[in-house]
Amino acid sequence: MKKETRASIAYIALRLATGLKKSAVYDYSEGKYITIDGNISSDNVNVFDYEIGCHVSGRGSNGKFNLFHYGNSNHIELKMKNNKFEGYDYDVSNHFSGTIRGNSVSLYDYEHSQHFDYSF
Repeated sequence: MKKETRASIAYIALRLATGLKKSAVYDYSEGKYITIDGNISSDNVNVFDYEIGCHVSGRGSNGKFNLFHYGNSNHIELKMKNNKFEGYDYDVSNHFSGTIRGNSVSLYDYEHSQHFDYSF
């Protein structure tokens, strides 16, 4: 999974789980804030990643979202369940999962077999 995609998914998952409206997510692997902002609700995602200049948007129902990452021109499936999530990134044909604790998230990228941490 590309680092930009990971940051977007971490941001979206944190927004969905916490309900907080933030305009950036801190990427510990990059050591910086990634500016992402937009509207997120239980049935709709429409955010803009200012780092790479693209939208990530899509619809959702019952915690399952079908997203499109315009920077990668590919779909992403995201399933939220309480403070956990999982999904599939069609850009790299691989799964991801994560756990949210407070204002932080640990995302496991199956392509790289590694955890990546983010927070608000």
